[in-house]
Amino acid sequence: MNATSIIVIAIAVVVVLGMIAFITLARRSDVRGAGALSAETRQRDRAARAAKPVEAPARNAAEAEAEGVAARTGTSLVPTQPAPLAPWVPPDPEAIGVSRRMFFNRATVSLMSAGIGAFTAASFVAFLWPFQTGGFGGRVAVGNLDDIRAGITAGSGFFYAPEARTWLTSYPSDAIPKAEAVYSEPILVGMRAGIVALYQKCPHLGCRVPQCVSSQWFECPCHGSQYNRVGEKKAGPAPRGMDRFAMTVSGGSLTVDTGTVIQGPPIGTNTTGQEAEGPHCIGGGSEH
Repeated sequence: MNATSIIVIAIAVVVVLGMIAFITLARRSDVRGAGALSAETRQRDRAARAAKPVEAPARNAAEAEAEGVAARTGTSLVPTQPAPLAPWVPPDPEAIGVSRRMFFNRATVSLMSAGIGAFTAASFVAFLWPFQTGGFGGRVAVGNLDDIRAGITAGSGFFYAPEARTWLTSYPSDAIPKAEAVYSEPILVGMRAGIVALYQKCPHLGCRVPQCVSSQWFECPCHGSQYNRVGEKKAGPAPRGMDRFAMTVSGGSLTVDTGTVIQGPPIGTNTTGQEAEGPHCIGGGSEH
């Protein structure tokens, strides 16, 4: 899972949790906009309607005459009994005890908690998820070894693999004995196959180092550091030679391991004895 997928998942989780928290708090606090009645008010209205006496239906002429006769003869009518009072119900503390300020404070805390929880969960998943391979930062299959050698020839001594951010150049077989005294075994695997893989960044301040076809060196345009064709420092302020990557050759195919950057050789290393073969592209500093 890459970083983009993790960020998308985290944002989705935060949005869902935020909506749930908002709806829950809105229901509990009974905040439904201006003019809405609280639960206590609605309950009181229902009790008042229940206590209101029922109006007597309209009387006809015969009933009115009967009532008059009863009154003249001394017969009294039965008084109407008042309706019983509705029992008192205490108000809901949640309905009357949450102000607008308290509601927004609770909503803010809930959303922050949800966001922190989602970020923590995403970080945990990213930590446990296996690292992606196949791109820079992992093992990159550059291609067939014969095709790479042909590419180096077509590129006037240099071949660039953009997916690995790597320069590939030829390493002379007669320089292997000197290389074995300087380089580690992961680097020597590629050198014995006639290839060296160099990280494109200058070890001085990280500028991308281009090739110089005329001098057959690498020459940094930022501060003038210069390296021979196999990345050993020749001049400029760089503290060492160009950093490099280990390689493996299997079934005629070359794979570059960009997961680990191996520091370049120290100043003064020159296993190939190659000097500039033509004019420099960049005016470099003095060799040291």
